[in-house]
Amino acid sequence: MSSARLRVLKAMLFVACLMPFVGMVLAVFGRLGLSLGANPVEELIHENGEWGLRFLLITLAVTPLRRITGLLWLVRLRRMLGLFAFFYLVMHFLSYAVIDQRLAPGPIIEDVFERPFITLGMTGLLLLVPLALTSTDGMMRRLGKRWQTLHRLIYPVAILGVWHFWWQVKQDIREPLLYAAILALLLGYRVWFGNRKRRSQGSRSATSPDPMAGMVRAPGFRRR
Repeated sequence: MSSARLRVLKAMLFVACLMPFVGMVLAVFGRLGLSLGANPVEELIHENGEWGLRFLLITLAVTPLRRITGLLWLVRLRRMLGLFAFFYLVMHFLSYAVIDQRLAPGPIIEDVFERPFITLGMTGLLLLVPLALTSTDGMMRRLGKRWQTLHRLIYPVAILGVWHFWWQVKQDIREPLLYAAILALLLGYRVWFGNRKRRSQGSRSATSPDPMAGMVRAPGFRRR
């Protein structure tokens, strides 16, 4: 894909990713007939959190889709998707801390330590912070191989996110169960692909002939 088409695609993706937030803002002010229902604060917290979880899973889906389809340009969209996941999860926390708890530190700290599903959610959000801060090309070059190791934190973050949602739901678990199934599929694919890659590399190394085998080395020389 040409750079011009990629820029257009990124612009379209940016607008699409922002639309849920625009919809929530319009609903807060009652515009275009949109509403947050009988409990607007709870609905706002829920919507931001669920969109953050959706974007986390979409971000994790980029690599499998790229490998299956061969569309290398998909990787160029992953950073934006990951940052939107962080954005919606920050808004999820701010909706809770600012609107619901009115920035009262006591109740917030008490919830974090005494309500397990909030503990899980806060842990996942804190783990996302270094990923967002190191998402630039400059940080990628500066960290080198450590960048990839650091960004594997997205796996436990996604697990914590689904777990947080599951524990939050009191009765109907069909929606968190769906997210758990999608996450299991995405992580299972990575395990399968990694095992296949290791087996392929092992078989190649086992069948590759030693280029020095059968050669008589002159005295006084060592094979280096």
